[in-house]
Amino acid sequence: MLRGRNWIILTLVVLACTAGWKAPGASGYSGAPVGGADSGQALSPAGSTQSPVAARADALELERQAEALYGYVTEGNINKARETTDAISRQFVQSSFEGLTSVEGVNALSGAIIDMKAAVAGVNLQPERWETAAARLRLAANSLAHPRQPMWLQYYKLIREDLDDMEQSAAGSDLTGWKAAVSRIQERYDTIRPAVIIARKPEEVNRFDAWLSYAGGLASGSRPPGREELRDAVSQGREAARVMFGKEKDEPALSLPLAPRQYGLAGWLGAGFILAALAYTAYRKYRGESSRWQPF
Repeated sequence: MLRGRNWIILTLVVLACTAGWKAPGASGYSGAPVGGADSGQALSPAGSTQSPVAARADALELERQAEALYGYVTEGNINKARETTDAISRQFVQSSFEGLTSVEGVNALSGAIIDMKAAVAGVNLQPERWETAAARLRLAANSLAHPRQPMWLQYYKLIREDLDDMEQSAAGSDLTGWKAAVSRIQERYDTIRPAVIIARKPEEVNRFDAWLSYAGGLASGSRPPGREELRDAVSQGREAARVMFGKEKDEPALSLPLAPRQYGLAGWLGAGFILAALAYTAYRKYRGESSRWQPF
């Protein structure tokens, strides 16, 4: 039997344990963090986030459909092009490309899809608009699926050639040629811009955007630009393009062929000696074969 003192201690312990406990409905406490919503509603469950493997598979499937779309457009298959555009739109909505690109990249891809949908929804058939929108979408999907070696990097050579034309126009103060070269760069860049945004940092894209706007405004201002000002703009454009395309400084667009080797007198004498030795060996062999087949 417990003594009276022990009963008192046991009673105090029980009261202390139950003093801080209240029924869930007593104060509205339901186990959720204070001031927060249900975790199942505010945040996505960890199990529902898409794995990198699934995101990669979605990107590859999107690229496959974009390539098929480009083929249908170039073939002039209008019905297939429209069906594939709708399929791409559904694929984009159902997919998550988390970890493959930035928010800006996802928006750029979405914009390319919207442009394609607008092109195929037009009443009047515009083949050039269709091809441009399909090419832009194809490059964007490819950039998402192959971030290390995307197809849009092939435009570097073309843009460098346009920059060379700009430099020649600057040297001759030819504003007409300058405008034509800037227009070509603008057209090429419009085609690859969504793909660039998917693969590159925003500051790299903004830098080239700002330069292109500056170069275009030089020839349309009230004051005609000077030769040095145009040349400086070309230099800035080369650097902006180099950074955007991820090229090293002074890296050529294509490897140059090796220059022909110059042989001196000693080289020609050595070659002559080798040819003479080969001729003598062939002559000895011929003499041996001839004497072998002579009748006795």
